Amino acid sequence: QVQLVESGGGLVQAGGSLRLSCAASESIPSINTMSWYRQAPGKQRELVAVITTGGTTNYADSVKGRFTISTDNTKNTVYLQMNSLKPEDTAVYHCHVLSSRYSLNYNYWGQGTQVTVSS
Repeated sequence: QVQLVESGGGLVQAGGSLRLSCAASESIPSINTMSWYRQAPGKQRELVAVITTGGTTNYADSVKGRFTISTDNTKNTVYLQMNSLKPEDTAVYHCHVLSSRYSLNYNYWGQGTQVTVSS
């Protein structure tokens, strides 16, 4: 069973930076996209950033210009560089990998890492 393990969360002051990492326990075949989602208390989970295997990226309007998603060469790890953090960025951040093979979609989720931004 493939596991995604996030790291890099923590407590930071507003204006600070954090870099989240998400590593797969083994290689995932036929990846379509790798993404970061976040869920704040009392709110629905929202998509923060996504990167395709071709390197195309897309961001939520609220993080454009501040966050950057990237992967390593093996595509086994996805990163989220978060700069100019704001208190409203406080949430549990989850990584997600979508794999499509044999006409089926496979969704892999990490357990999440807490990001807390103090004002």
